[in-house]
Amino acid sequence: MSDKFHVELIEEIVVVRMRGEPTEALLADCHARLLDMVKRADRRKILYDFLEMTAPKLDLVLWQQQMVAAQHLGDSLQRAVVVPNTRLAYLARIAFGECKHQIFYDDVAAAMQWLGATRP
Repeated sequence: MSDKFHVELIEEIVVVRMRGEPTEALLADCHARLLDMVKRADRRKILYDFLEMTAPKLDLVLWQQQMVAAQHLGDSLQRAVVVPNTRLAYLARIAFGECKHQIFYDDVAAAMQWLGATRP
């Protein structure tokens, strides 16, 4: 486990928490752990908690978008993304592209509820 990110399974939802400023290496490690958890636990709902994350540079956001598109899981994943401000919300929308996702402002409980109420 990294002190900059944590991936855990909470009931039916894979939760990813990121802190500080992300790097390409950090995102790659986090992404690998996330995909491993999704496949091992056979879960399709993901909550990204970015409340303590610093806004990344645009090139890193675009790199993340490519990682999401290349994961070969199709549209089977649902993502709730919790952010503290509009800047991170905008960057998250770019990073997650056209995949099924919903942005939440400072509300982890609402994100969990949305994931629990929807089907992948």
